[in-house]
This record gives sequence, structure tokens and C-alpha cells, in this order.
Amino acid sequence: MSQDRPRGRLLAISDIHVRHQQNRDIVQNLRPDSADDWLLVAGDVGESVADVVWALSLLRDRFAQVVWAPGNHELWTAPGDPDELRGELKYRHLVDRCRELGVVTPEDPYPVWHGAGGPVTVAPLFLLYDYSFLPPGAWSKSHALRLADEAGVICTDEFMLHPDPYPSREAWCRARLASTRARLDALPDDRPTVLVNHFPLVREPTRVLRHPEFALWCGTASTADWHLRYRAAAVVHGHLHIPRVIHCDGVPHHEVSLGYPREWQRHPRRREWPVDVLAPTPARLGGVGA
Repeated sequence: MSQDRPRGRLLAISDIHVRHQQNRDIVQNLRPDSADDWLLVAGDVGESVADVVWALSLLRDRFAQVVWAPGNHELWTAPGDPDELRGELKYRHLVDRCRELGVVTPEDPYPVWHGAGGPVTVAPLFLLYDYSFLPPGAWSKSHALRLADEAGVICTDEFMLHPDPYPSREAWCRARLASTRARLDALPDDRPTVLVNHFPLVREPTRVLRHPEFALWCGTASTADWHLRYRAAAVVHGHLHIPRVIHCDGVPHHEVSLGYPREWQRHPRRREWPVDVLAPTPARLGGVGA
């Protein structure tokens, strides 16, 4: 253990997509530097319950604590899925399996990190999206979906992420926002937080998408001020497969995805991974970091 990091680090990853063997090999070789390191996993571990359990079980055996927030892929119900779970039922099943492993979920008490950069309350979130990140030129969800269809950019969620028992993904998102706000509002106001969500909490990270229409499936405008409202020392997200850090109002927002093999193989040395989310970073307001 390095003497300049005696209490471990708060590390984060996302979008490890372990159904791809190359990614599975990377996860198989992922180990902490210190016995005190925590690992935040910001979603898209895999589509099947078996893959999610395999990856989180392996990581929990190695890291002092693993904290998981679900991505959209964990919530997919593919044709022929042996679990045959949809929507809220699949999410709750994954929560139960995580609890069996000792992995912290959005339904558990928020743990407090006391290591380097702490103390901070680590809050894993499950918020979904509500189609409020409209692309340029769109004036409504229906118009934006038409533009996305014309551009050939329709998220697979439209076919495999079922909101049952809610009538729509937006309704599920609204319910998640309400319950999560209630929990965050009850936190002590003298301690900073690290907010962990699969989708970005602010619109800014989506501005660089190659296909701006995809922003529809990337978050909700309702969380635009959460990094300030809840005293975030850092925000962690994935989903975009564009790993970087930007600063909004001086708060670092870390996109910590590995991505698909075809993506990371093009840039094998693009950044350190997993990411130390409490390490000092240049405070460039609204800017893009390394």
C-alpha cells in the first residue's frame, strides 16, 4: 500500500458490459491498490442477472466496499430472458441479490466514506430519464422521437426497458425522483456528498454527443441543481461512453465508463481507470478536464 494513500481511495467505474469477453477479462483483472479502496459502480454492468451477480460478486471480494447504481442495461428484459422479470420487479430482484453479496444499492442507507477526501456521504441513485433533454430543434417528446427516428437514433430502451407497473418510463422517473429527493433532503447538511447515478445529473455532458438526438435517453432536467442542493464534492455517472470530467459550478462531474471493446480499443490509454473521484482536479468552471 502506498504511504501517500494510507486510507484508500474512492474509485469509480461504469459501463463495464461484461457480456463482452474482452470487458470480462478487464474486470477479472481489476484489483484495488489498497485494502481500504471502495469501488462505485455506476451502472451497465450487464443485461442478465447472472452477469451482474458475477461481476459484483468478484468486485465485492476484492474491494472494501462496492456501491452499485443501476444502468439502463440492467433493467432490460430481452426476448428469451430466463429470469422473465420486467421493470420494477427486475430492479428489486437485483437489489435483493446485491444485498446478499454485501453490495450497497440505492435502497440501502447511504454509507459514509471516511478515507482520503472524506468524510462524504456516498449516495447511489436510481433516477432514470424523462425525455426532457430535448435535442436542438425539438419542441416536445413526440417531435424529438420523430427526429431521432429520422436520424436512425432510437435507444434500445424503447423495446427492452419496460416500466411495469408504471404506465411509462417518465412516470417511473417521477416516482424515483420523489423518493430520492425525500432521502437526500433528510441528510445532514454539514457533510458533503458524492452522488452516483448512471445518467448524468446535468445536461452539459451530452453536448458532445455525436448524435444529439440520443440526449433524450440521458437524464432529466429535474436534477440540474442537485450537485449544489446536495453539497456534492463530486458527481459520478456513466452511460455516454465518453469518459472525462467536466466542472459545473465548480463541482467535478466524472463520466467513468469503460464502454464497448470497439470504443476503448481505439483509445487504450485515454485515462486512468477506475477513476479516483475525490482526487484534486483543476476547477475549470463549465470546462472539460483531462
